[in-house]
Amino acid sequence: MPRIGMKKLRRKAIIDAAILTIGERGSLEVTMSEIAGRAGVSPALAHHYFGAKEELLQATMRQLLTDLGHDCVRALAAAVTPRERVSAVIAVNFSAAQFRQEIVHAWLAFYVQAQKSPLSRRLLRVYARRLHSNLMSGLVPLMARAEAERSAEAIAALIDGLYIRRALRDGLPNPASAAALVEDYVTAKLGAAA
Repeated sequence: MPRIGMKKLRRKAIIDAAILTIGERGSLEVTMSEIAGRAGVSPALAHHYFGAKEELLQATMRQLLTDLGHDCVRALAAAVTPRERVSAVIAVNFSAAQFRQEIVHAWLAFYVQAQKSPLSRRLLRVYARRLHSNLMSGLVPLMARAEAERSAEAIAALIDGLYIRRALRDGLPNPASAAALVEDYVTAKLGAAA
């Protein structure tokens, strides 16, 4: 008789294994067998839970989005002022949970995949809209809306760019220095808007 909750645990283990395998490889050119082996399950079971590799990759991307979203909700709930809201969004993106090498490499691989996969592109748009909305919630009370729009776009570009640098420079920049660079930009923009 199957144990209750085992399916959920195995799916999570397979997704975690996909993140690690993609992160190590630095691309989506991984096999279901490699991922299943790392998860400690048979390739047949991985196919049973996810079907084709593309479905597993989409589930993995959704999991990354979900984890980032949950972290952001918690951080925003603790923020009191609009400026703290902006800092909370920045801090989450460069937190120990999010700015790990395998997560960074997985995101970079998904950005590349989005060039040819409409579903991956749609999921990245979800990420971009959430990031923009979360940043705007803190920026709009601090500056004119048009300036807040430009600032949110620039902050998002800095975050994405620092992820790319992390992926390409073998661990650099570190999370604290990456967050500090973005915070310096925000402080400069807010000083100019005052």
